[in-house]
Amino acid sequence: MQALAVFQVDTMSIPWAKQGYEASADKEAVMPKARVCVPSHKEETTMTSFKRPSRKLAASLAKGMAALAVSSIGLAGAAQAEYPERPVTMVIPYGPGGATDISGRTIAAPLGKVVPQPILMVNRTGAGGATGSVSVKNAAADGYTMLFARVGSHSVNPAMKATLPYTLDDFRFVGVYEINPVACAVKADSDIKSMEDLVAKVKANPGKISYSSAGVGSLLHIAGAMVLREFGIENPIKDAIHIPLKGGGAAATAVLGGTANFICTNSSALASFVKNKQLRPLMVTTEEPVVGFDAPTAKDLSKPNLHKLVGWTGIAGPKGISDEVATKWREYMAKATSDKDFLEKMTARGSVIRLMAPKESEAFIQEQYTIFRKLVDDLGMRIKG
Repeated sequence: MQALAVFQVDTMSIPWAKQGYEASADKEAVMPKARVCVPSHKEETTMTSFKRPSRKLAASLAKGMAALAVSSIGLAGAAQAEYPERPVTMVIPYGPGGATDISGRTIAAPLGKVVPQPILMVNRTGAGGATGSVSVKNAAADGYTMLFARVGSHSVNPAMKATLPYTLDDFRFVGVYEINPVACAVKADSDIKSMEDLVAKVKANPGKISYSSAGVGSLLHIAGAMVLREFGIENPIKDAIHIPLKGGGAAATAVLGGTANFICTNSSALASFVKNKQLRPLMVTTEEPVVGFDAPTAKDLSKPNLHKLVGWTGIAGPKGISDEVATKWREYMAKATSDKDFLEKMTARGSVIRLMAPKESEAFIQEQYTIFRKLVDDLGMRIKG
């Protein structure tokens, strides 16, 4: 039997791993400090001659070997029952650079310290988060395929799409761990300086002012319409142009490149652009100011209905995962969300980190779904086919 050597692998030494958010869709990235076991060396096998044993001794040896084999099988079975035994795939249902990708890859660092197997991060994009979500729904319920569930995939998508191939009941939530406010922003050199300017532009140029999103059925899609509606644009679906793209990163880039006039997305996805003075925030949907965003709040602008317009990220698995797996992930998440470096990074992006219990998470998601479904029905945004 070969001896195993356990060592640490820093994947940042791998060229494509350095690219971070530029990793292509469906590329699997082993998180830094993943445990890898390989044969350390081949043990030498030696042949030793010995005298033929007596029949009595041979029978005794046979019984001993049989008992040892049974004992070994029992021990092996006990060891195999311990979860996890192999790498765990974590599906990010949106593209690189968006809020979900940023959140998932940031928490993967502290998770890598407590999950005793490598974590494989995979971006499976498409259909506003539905493609990646369906892949987890249809995966074996053994805990080896988990999902970074997001507001778009599990609050907005169900509200907008009548034929969505999954429901909230198809997943078992470990818990929501991040809440982040929505911010609306324009390119730094835009002549739009405030929400008042933006609304005036839309009213003066119906059907010409555009906003970008991470796809049809994403939070960004419904956020743009909801914000315009609250600011007096009666029919934002008609009076503004929605530009759906693959992921929040692409949506922000569209504003930077002038393809879209504005964007309403999670503060975490805009933080670096705002910090580098590439984008100018017009407002945030919270009651309190957001760190790093020099912009009025929804409370300042007397728009309390926008307080519920927030993003969130949580971890879920297929509905059939066992109590053992769910409990393990609660333990992992409790430790990861207490990590000092993780908290500092997420707070700097405007996120609020709080690990909700499974039941609380489900109630929170259901409440958001109800709010979004009403807006969708009022504006005729429900997608039937």
